[in-house]
Amino acid sequence: MSAVHEHYADAIADPDCIRLGPDLVCLRFEVMKVRSALGAVRHLLATEAVRPGDTLVDSSSGIYALALALACHRYGMRCHIVGSTTVDETLRVQLEILGATLERMPPSDDLMLDQNRRVERVGRLLLENPGFHWMRQYHDAIHYVGYREVAEQLDREVPGGPLTIVSGVGTGSSTGALACYLRAAGRDVRLIGIQPFGSVTFDAGHTADPDMIIAGIGSSIEFRNVRHELYDRIHWVSFEYARAGAVALLRDSGVFAGLSAGAAYLAAEWERGRSEGRTVVFLAPDTGHRYVRAAFAAHAQVPGIAGLAPHEVADSDGIALPWSVADWAASAPSPDDALPVPARAPSGST
Repeated sequence: MSAVHEHYADAIADPDCIRLGPDLVCLRFEVMKVRSALGAVRHLLATEAVRPGDTLVDSSSGIYALALALACHRYGMRCHIVGSTTVDETLRVQLEILGATLERMPPSDDLMLDQNRRVERVGRLLLENPGFHWMRQYHDAIHYVGYREVAEQLDREVPGGPLTIVSGVGTGSSTGALACYLRAAGRDVRLIGIQPFGSVTFDAGHTADPDMIIAGIGSSIEFRNVRHELYDRIHWVSFEYARAGAVALLRDSGVFAGLSAGAAYLAAEWERGRSEGRTVVFLAPDTGHRYVRAAFAAHAQVPGIAGLAPHEVADSDGIALPWSVADWAASAPSPDDALPVPARAPSGST
């Protein structure tokens, strides 16, 4: 039986490993970025970069905003989020009750402009409030630290043998950290990233998906936490196919998860046929509740995934909707070079 948790954030930080087949595992999170935010805040406190009561600030309109607010609540910090007016009411109310302040900026039709404007606003806040600490979730490798515990859990619960990890890539911290920590521990890890069309992260800015964006993955600006050399293969998946994957995941396994998990499930099933002797692990970063209208309500009209297959292309220049895949220039780093942050948090930080 698990120990009693000291805080709600601790209770939801770790994933459940759910076996969906002899060679297929779902790493299912309630709110994945809570683990990253907790690890980052603990590290900052342990290294005395911040003190209890300080204000932590960042730009987010989604899961990271809630994760940082929970981490700040856990460790007695103040939290300020620069988000968009598109922040949904459920998230807004949670942030407000948790004591976080949300500064909402009006969106435009240009995602790059939106993200850059929010980052510029953070910069102005720092000038006005020099005591604020900018978390820099897009660029600061401190966000890798918390995922060490997830890597150790996965290593314990899926012991022995090579792994293929399949996941959406947003800031790059979760996938990058899992690959780094597991490879440093001696595991044979093949890392597969999922991207939406239109994202610049893996050179798909010349494409566009006519449907809605898959929240939480891809970007219209560069993120330094994405370490391209860690990835063996990239799948670009449309909203339509991600929705098909999310519906199939719920129907096949009972796992109710978001669109990026649906895209990962779709890609993981394809990777299984090319991963003999490997266990394929795909990440489900959040639940499906905020996607009910966009993804699940019309499930009767959503096609099954059994007949879906990607365009196999040589590089990102050849990608096309609704699903493309290409090998990437992965080069597994040596254990000494693998970790962009300390392998373990400082003493007293856990």
